[in-house]
Amino acid sequence: MGRVEGKVAVVTGGGTGIGRAAATRLAEEGAKVTIAEFDAKTGQEIVDELGGDAKFIQHDVRDEDSWKSLFAAVAQHHGRPDILVNNAGILATENNQHLAVTDMEQWRAVQKVNVEGVFLGCKYGVEAMTANGGRAKGGDGGGAIVNMSSIAGLVATAHLVAYGASKGAVRQMTKSVAIDCAKRGLGIRCNSVHPGVIVTNMGNQVMGMGNGDVEANWAERLSLVPRGEPGQAVDVANCILFLASDEARHITGAELVVDGGMTAI
Repeated sequence: MGRVEGKVAVVTGGGTGIGRAAATRLAEEGAKVTIAEFDAKTGQEIVDELGGDAKFIQHDVRDEDSWKSLFAAVAQHHGRPDILVNNAGILATENNQHLAVTDMEQWRAVQKVNVEGVFLGCKYGVEAMTANGGRAKGGDGGGAIVNMSSIAGLVATAHLVAYGASKGAVRQMTKSVAIDCAKRGLGIRCNSVHPGVIVTNMGNQVMGMGNGDVEANWAERLSLVPRGEPGQAVDVANCILFLASDEARHITGAELVVDGGMTAI
């Protein structure tokens, strides 16, 4: 207990899956958590479950004004944010994402959420964390941003061309933000997390792409995982917690892969 005691944390897409698990672990370790979630039902459910200082704010990561309103509300309710988890993302808008059948509508929809959403989060997250001038000007400053990428941002995934491109962009953006913050003396770290085969609703969506046999695809994908089992949302959440905590004070611009060894071979 207490690894992020008293810190103010914002988790986008915190209503389900990895985001929900991350919000839970942060709260368990003492953070004051704001769930920024598009789906009001799941967002309020997790806040009710967490209790305490947890707060739900309906949020659309694609909308710049929504980001401004989010951080204004966080400042009013909890104070200056210390932790931002840019977790919200989508896999696809259609059931097939091979190159030949992916139209511009689907391509843009995926980039809008997964890339532009993270960009806006970093932009306004850094601004909120340095609202009093930051460390460079003698203020409190400092903070940790954790961006959700994927092993699809590291290795090829032929049937997820738009999603893979978006997660590769998040990986590179993370490094740029990290170095920008470091060179400006802001005391803000920025790292990315890259899950592999994880048991979530999105995991099931991946396995069903192209009207595939979900059960057979799970078995085939797990055969590629050296540890022989899928990861759970809490496995990723624990990595997010570590990067958000002061235990990771000297880690920035890094990518933490959570895939049971899948990309090591």
